[in-house]
Amino acid sequence: MNEQKLNTFSHKLEGEISLPETLDCGQSFRWKEISPGKWQGIIRKDIVTLSIEDGILKAEGVSDEEALINYLDLKTDYVKLKESYKRYEPLKNAIDYCPGVRILKQDFFETLITFILSQNNNIPRIKGLVEALCRKYGEKIGEDAYAFPTCEVLANTTVEDIALIKCGFRAKYILDAAQKVYSGEIDPKLIPAMDLEEAEKYLCQIKGVGKKVADCTLLFGCYKLDAFPVDVWIKRALNIFFPEGFPEDIKETSGIAQQYLFHYIRTSPQCEELRAEERRLRAEEKELKKKKKEEKESLKA
Repeated sequence: MNEQKLNTFSHKLEGEISLPETLDCGQSFRWKEISPGKWQGIIRKDIVTLSIEDGILKAEGVSDEEALINYLDLKTDYVKLKESYKRYEPLKNAIDYCPGVRILKQDFFETLITFILSQNNNIPRIKGLVEALCRKYGEKIGEDAYAFPTCEVLANTTVEDIALIKCGFRAKYILDAAQKVYSGEIDPKLIPAMDLEEAEKYLCQIKGVGKKVADCTLLFGCYKLDAFPVDVWIKRALNIFFPEGFPEDIKETSGIAQQYLFHYIRTSPQCEELRAEERRLRAEEKELKKKKKEEKESLKA
């Protein structure tokens, strides 16, 4: 059980941050709104509750105030960054829709495992799998709260045991990731000195980790801001808004720009037609797979 002395503190915000836009935009999966405007999540072994009122961030359950400020990336000048992005109309529209997005500086191992779990999944299911993993392997830190499991704990279990949380094919990837991090074969301390391509190749040594999961881990778990995760949403956004490629002059912080675009295309009313088209394409793909399976089975009969 967590016996650290926990604090309640207030912090005057100098730049814009929205808790729902930041905590529920697909970069972290352990936050939930417990009452209007009040969000609760787990950071390492702290059960943290956050709210914002009149430009003041209020935090409860925090063992290290400076660590929370760092986690929320409150020292980065997002005003300056957003101004540089707004030269491009699609990014301006995205930022106008969700101006309070910030990149969270999360734990490397937790980020790696959660994005392995994210493969071919939607956000509600990812949250459920992460919670199940924590309940099964994490340290109990509250009445109904569990820390994220350590690499040591996961490295010493089995694929069959991990699969009991119903994560399917991802179980073997989780075990391999945990074993490689625990053994030191994958060492997050080495990543800051690597360029993006080198870091991506380094993480892709882990079974089941491709470029997208590697980039998510690098952006959200290592704060490599030039990491640019491309999933189906961003791929569609790039095809529509940036058919000639993403702007080179913001490449160094393209990961932040990507997050505005990701949240915008997934949730804004302006992009509802795009989402409807995506749903239609997915339904067609699912139907095609079903027909191929039926054809294959009929040939066996």
